[in-house]
Amino acid sequence: MTRIVAGSVGGRRIGVPSHGVRPTSERVREALFSALEAEGAVRGAAVLDLCAGSGALGLEALSRGAS
Repeated sequence: MTRIVAGSVGGRRIGVPSHGVRPTSERVREALFSALEAEGAVRGAAVLDLCAGSGALGLEALSRGAS
C-alpha cells in the first residue's frame, strides 16, 4: 500500500500489485511536487504517467490539480 501525500484526496491509500511493482516513495513524490508547486507548475498542467505501475505519480498530480 502507498498513499496520496497531499491535495484533494491527500491521505487516501492506493493498493499496489504485490509482484514486480515498486511505486515511487511518498517522500520522493512529496519532494517532487513541492518543488513543482513552488514554481506554479502543477495546477492545470497536463500530466501523462507513462509506465505507471501503481499510478501513484499520476494520481498525486491529479490530486494536486493537474489534468
